[in-house]
Amino acid sequence: MKKPLVRAAAAALAPALPVGALLCVPVAHAADDTPAGAGPSLGAVVVSATRSQQPITDVIADVTVIDRDTIERSGAAALADVLARVPGVTISRNGGPATTTNVYLRGAEGRFTAVFIDGVRIDSQSTGGATWNAIPLSQVDRIEVLRGPAAAIYGSDALAGVVQIFTRQGEAGFFPSVRVGLGSQDTRTLGVSLRGGAEGVDYAVGVGTERSDGFNVRPLGNPDRDGYRNENLSGRIGWQVAPGQKLDVTLLDSRQRAGYDGFTPGLDDQSLHRLRTAGLHWTAQWSDVWSTRASLTRGTDRYETTPSPYLTETRVTTVLLRNEVRLGQGLMTVDLERREDALQNRSTTPARTDRHQNALAVGYGWRSGPHNLQVNARHDDDSEFGGQSTGLLAYGYDVSRTLRLTASAGTAFRVPTLFQRFSIYGTPDLKAETAHNVEAGVHWQSGTDRLAVVVYRNRVRDLIDYVSGPGPCVNGVGTYAGCYGNVGRARITGVTFSGGTRVGAVNLGGSWDVMRPKNALTDKWLARRARSQATLTADTALAGWRLGGEVQYVGERYNNAANTQRLPGYTLLNLTAERPLGRDWRLLARIDNATDRAYESVLGYATAGRTVFVGLTWAPR
Repeated sequence: MKKPLVRAAAAALAPALPVGALLCVPVAHAADDTPAGAGPSLGAVVVSATRSQQPITDVIADVTVIDRDTIERSGAAALADVLARVPGVTISRNGGPATTTNVYLRGAEGRFTAVFIDGVRIDSQSTGGATWNAIPLSQVDRIEVLRGPAAAIYGSDALAGVVQIFTRQGEAGFFPSVRVGLGSQDTRTLGVSLRGGAEGVDYAVGVGTERSDGFNVRPLGNPDRDGYRNENLSGRIGWQVAPGQKLDVTLLDSRQRAGYDGFTPGLDDQSLHRLRTAGLHWTAQWSDVWSTRASLTRGTDRYETTPSPYLTETRVTTVLLRNEVRLGQGLMTVDLERREDALQNRSTTPARTDRHQNALAVGYGWRSGPHNLQVNARHDDDSEFGGQSTGLLAYGYDVSRTLRLTASAGTAFRVPTLFQRFSIYGTPDLKAETAHNVEAGVHWQSGTDRLAVVVYRNRVRDLIDYVSGPGPCVNGVGTYAGCYGNVGRARITGVTFSGGTRVGAVNLGGSWDVMRPKNALTDKWLARRARSQATLTADTALAGWRLGGEVQYVGERYNNAANTQRLPGYTLLNLTAERPLGRDWRLLARIDNATDRAYESVLGYATAGRTVFVGLTWAPR
């Protein structure tokens, strides 16, 4: 490991030693770290690390897997609340669960994380990155979070990592379920799902709705309650066309209406958000050593506001042809991929702008004895920017049955959004943002005890930011007093400690992140990124109940790039309790922010105080 990385990590650790001393006692970690001391077994299969299914024990990358049981036990209101417990993840939100949400992975901008739902890429070519608040948690069955660059596998966007989200799948039999819930702020939820399969056909269908009166997001602005409602559905059907060949169709549709307080006092601002994904996937196992997968997918993100007029819609269409060939103890993959982005943005861009990328990617994974190797290379040819090549090299060594060492280096890029190039604030000749990441890890696991330490450094060049004044910005649309430009560099170094153990009847889990997310040109801290954050969880069984507690600590941050607006740190306590009611019923209760702590993750926007939620699930076995 290079000495500058070691020195940076040591410097990052210095201000947070008291927190580390607290967390290093009860927690432990493995490569498949999971919140709350629960999650997948060592036989679990992971997709995100290589885009191929592989046992979690063979994964070199730093990956967290969150299964449906963990999601349901969390009682979380939104996807971001689940991700906030994951090592290396920080969130910021303009109020409640339906408001604008940003997810920072290892201190990087939200647009630097590639997000997929059932293999369908979602993105906004207006704001950049996924619109997290529009993804319905009720339809999510499993989440995989890959930390570290993966552009050599997935192409543009994956500078900081990848989040793969999966809805429910069908299986033989018939499995209905119904979920209802009531909570503070007059929150009401209802969800129904049906899963099953027989004679070569499997299916899964889910519908859900959630409504809440909300709370006053901007106490110094409009004195109103900013409520929301969401209706969503997901569906999947699989057909075994012939031996070794299967066709899958997936879809998700989420419609959300939420109140928010904009810039004009007195207006009852409403945001209308619709997220849709659709995918057609065909897999063929030609022999014991050769398989093929072909996918045609589209993700659509539509956002509108009223009465203030604004409308933007992004469509990302992808065609993927993937071949996998097993060569002895190794697996070679060859991908041909085409991605097409289209943006419609009322009043700020031309009627429609679009572009496409064609890519060839080659990967090779090899496992022999204690050695584990992963090599990936990819070349993307963008219709606007030309060629962009990326690579990834990762190696793992099993020192013993309980101890593994890992190291990796990778490059990544993200092309500018169509809004950044063609809107009235755009600059047509923007360059792609690029990154170089190195990391090393130590992973130990023995039974239920696990501990890991991962050190990383990510350097981002040609960072795109909005530049205001002093002179006008001239582009193809008009002349304005500001525009986007390649004006920054970021240098993010950090250390993540995470893991879990069992003490008597209590499962303990936790993570502690120490980061130095800085602007390499100004040496100032990147906005809304905490330098230290930690999560400590515990759960146990008592008198027929499963009781859980969670402490979340987020250190101080700055709200702006100039580091003149300080956001104080905060600590939250969340409590959960669940128990079965007979054979087919289960009761869940959750108290969030049990100490009623007042805090902000975005300056001027309040967050919820103490809230209570009670849910009841019927799922016959």
